[in-house]
Amino acid sequence: MTERSPAPGGLALVEALVNTLDIESGADALDTPEGRARLGITADGADRARALRESLRATLLAHAGHRPHREVTPLGALLVEAPLLVTVDPADGSAALAPADDCSLHARVAAAVAEALVAGTWPRLKACEAADCHWAYYDRSPAGRGRWCSMQVCGARAKMRRYRAKEA
Repeated sequence: MTERSPAPGGLALVEALVNTLDIESGADALDTPEGRARLGITADGADRARALRESLRATLLAHAGHRPHREVTPLGALLVEAPLLVTVDPADGSAALAPADDCSLHARVAAAVAEALVAGTWPRLKACEAADCHWAYYDRSPAGRGRWCSMQVCGARAKMRRYRAKEA
């Protein structure tokens, strides 16, 4: 849906997970073995991944100043049991949070969120305000006030709706 480049660092995983559902068409990549494989999950983990995806979407909508798209389990409640470890590089002493289990999508997402918090990039990952989209995108605008995943699609549609409403 978007022409934007992927989010930086671990946020690319969060963006990819949220964007597994095309709200407009209803196509869900988590319904396919290929879509699940891209995220490293099995069919058994698809329902948990969907709950995580929708909780992330609600959080990303909040980053953009919008109310949740629907009632969801709060993100903190889903990530509370995500096992993370503090790793320390012996060469330079730098520390980071890493998933204790690379197979756990929840732990990988928790590590990505922690990394983004430290980097200051977490609030820039947003969900498109278009109700038929809510696609995740990384807001690279100077003021951090981007509203749509794509100015050419969602932004143009919103502006056209406003224009037609004024003309009517």
